[in-house]
Amino acid sequence: MIREMAEDRTNVEKRVHEAYEKAQALQDKLNDVITFVDPDEQLKNLPEEGLFRGVPIALKDNVNTKGIRTTAGSRILSNYVPIYNAEIVDKLKAAGAVVIAKSSMDELAMGGTNLTCFTGAAHNPWDTRRMTGGSSGGSAALVASGVVPMAIGSDTGDSIRKPASHCGLVGVKPTYGRISRYGIIQYASSLDHVGYFTRSIEDACVTLKVLAGRDDRDMTSSYRPVDDYSALLNSDMHGKKIAVINNVVKNISNEETVKIFNDLMDKLRERGAKVDVYDFDEDLMRAILPTYFIIANCEATSNDSNLDGIRFGVREDGADMAEIMTNSRTKGFGPLIRRRFVIGSYGLFEENQERIFRKAQKVRRLIVEAMDKCLAEYDALIAPASGNIAPLIDADKDQDQLSDENLIAENYMAIGNFSGYPSMTVPMGFEEGCPIGVNITCRAWDEAGMFNIGKAIEEITGYKDLKCEVK
Repeated sequence: MIREMAEDRTNVEKRVHEAYEKAQALQDKLNDVITFVDPDEQLKNLPEEGLFRGVPIALKDNVNTKGIRTTAGSRILSNYVPIYNAEIVDKLKAAGAVVIAKSSMDELAMGGTNLTCFTGAAHNPWDTRRMTGGSSGGSAALVASGVVPMAIGSDTGDSIRKPASHCGLVGVKPTYGRISRYGIIQYASSLDHVGYFTRSIEDACVTLKVLAGRDDRDMTSSYRPVDDYSALLNSDMHGKKIAVINNVVKNISNEETVKIFNDLMDKLRERGAKVDVYDFDEDLMRAILPTYFIIANCEATSNDSNLDGIRFGVREDGADMAEIMTNSRTKGFGPLIRRRFVIGSYGLFEENQERIFRKAQKVRRLIVEAMDKCLAEYDALIAPASGNIAPLIDADKDQDQLSDENLIAENYMAIGNFSGYPSMTVPMGFEEGCPIGVNITCRAWDEAGMFNIGKAIEEITGYKDLKCEVK
């Protein structure tokens, strides 16, 4: 789809303007855009060649764009206009992409619902009563509704892969360091990944080829050569060894989800894959969410200390500098963010670091070591990306947060951030007219292998280029 669009030079302006107008027309129903970006100047300066030439795209609003407001979904940054582009923006523009929107997101990327953006909740195109998932929900909604074929997201715990499940998309979080994070408003530095949404595996391959590579301005980015993922794409499953994460499957109460997943595994076996059930230590699996919560909140508290209303962002009045900062942060952040900063600050107190923050880092290492042991024998880990379709926006929030269904089945995908290994969600079925996805995690730098398994699943299900008519 992306490659075909890039090769079709005759309809570039028409296609981009149609996408821009469609995004605006759907805004009242989806509320998935924070800032619309006029495409005309970009169209005047398109390169002659490029894998994305004339392709309309959207950027999650934590991606810095020179001269274009970038809010990260937070009121405190609602007047922030960067003076530089993120590295991925320059790469996409060099490839010919045309940015038409900065998409809605959970405030400062902290959350899994896309309900906490200062502009209000984003709505799921498949059923506008439902969430998109977060924190990259606006980008997911723009791709699922057919506005753009690709949108950028970021993933710190599952913030691309869970919205991909809820919106029926391919959601890719590549290996840590595969894509530069220069110019991305950070959440938790050791966990943050830049990734993206597409509607097909082929488009996912093209997108990673454009985005990947070393950037000297991001010292965590890799020198490793970038593969031609499209040329390597091969859905032959013979000889592939896949481990089903049984801890996840057995803790999903929705029998329909489990049936869809098990049927898919049987079809992978029929195509030649060896698919085994694999059990991790249950205590380690229960520890994933609290470990993530401590590390992410501590790192976020440190990273976001510059959001004080003094250097940039919205400033509230006060009698002195301390009062200005207090008022700016109190009014600029939503209640969820304020709570997370309290937790992060507590974990970073000198007297607490060893027993809270350092302990969480040690548990993280144990979880990654358990993954490595499994991936020494298997090519991939696989499990449902969610136990259920997207929740209703006004659903009862009194879920048992300490249940194994929540701790394990709904939050296990943070293991991909702990390890930095490539992880991807693809559609596997529908329930009540809404999509649900399956997640694949592979060894570091094996994006090609991950795409191959994803392609086999895409062929089995027929769920390629899914998009919906918003009602």
